[in-house]
Amino acid sequence: MAKPSNKDISNLLRDIADLLYAKGGNEHRIRSYRRAADSLVEVDSFLAETVQSKGAEALKKIPGVGKSLAGLIAEYVTTGKSALHDRLWAEVSPMKVFEEIGGVGSKLAKRIVQELGIETLEELEVAAHDGRLAELSGFGPKRVQTVKDSLAGRLSRSSSRKATQRLRDKEGPGDPPIDLLLELDEEYRRKAEKGSLRTIAPKRFNPSGKAWLPILSKKRNGWKFTILFSNTARAHELESTHDWVVIYFEKDGLKDQCAVVTKNRGTLQGMRVVRGRERECRKYYGESEDG
Repeated sequence: MAKPSNKDISNLLRDIADLLYAKGGNEHRIRSYRRAADSLVEVDSFLAETVQSKGAEALKKIPGVGKSLAGLIAEYVTTGKSALHDRLWAEVSPMKVFEEIGGVGSKLAKRIVQELGIETLEELEVAAHDGRLAELSGFGPKRVQTVKDSLAGRLSRSSSRKATQRLRDKEGPGDPPIDLLLELDEEYRRKAEKGSLRTIAPKRFNPSGKAWLPILSKKRNGWKFTILFSNTARAHELESTHDWVVIYFEKDGLKDQCAVVTKNRGTLQGMRVVRGRERECRKYYGESEDG
């Protein structure tokens, strides 16, 4: 796993500050994360190497970095994740987060969640690039570009995302082939219906704490896959939690995800389709362009 750069770590702290702000957190705590983020970009040494060679304690020499922040940075360098960041994402309303994005206010944030079923910045970024955001009322070309520019800075901390984009720029999509994704989608839904998969209890939209969400892990052609039904507000609203399948995939440190749904109109109506790759799906099924 590639170690995060100082800017990656700085952006992580800014993300946490933004989430705390969206949640209405303590102002002093929010400022401390932002001050530390500013300090990190001025540090000459490579923080990941400092953590590996000297431990988290060495980070406390940096202005604005105390014991708590040093531990958080060390966790991120070592694991590639932050438990605090993940927890805040789970607690903060997606609409509150989207309201902080340039070009998006409260009304448009609500529309993004309700009409597109989007709940993360990563999903919003994909929608901004694949044309779905532009189809939403209120999003003209200039506003969509503003969203893209705003997200580019916020998501830059993910080294795996940047690596994935470099692969796509150089070699094409860089994603698993359509036939493999649709095969995995079919296997997951078949096994889920039979009740033969391990189930987990999601924290969101599950007040009873019941373990209802089936999960499937597979390795195919060098890829690692984790597959499960969508547990988003939009999926529940449409009563499509058992139709909307999310496939997370990883290969050589590159990570991304896609959604597979049943097409409800056009020449692919009734067929399983990978969102954002409809043209490839039409080719796979031998269908012509939607009319």
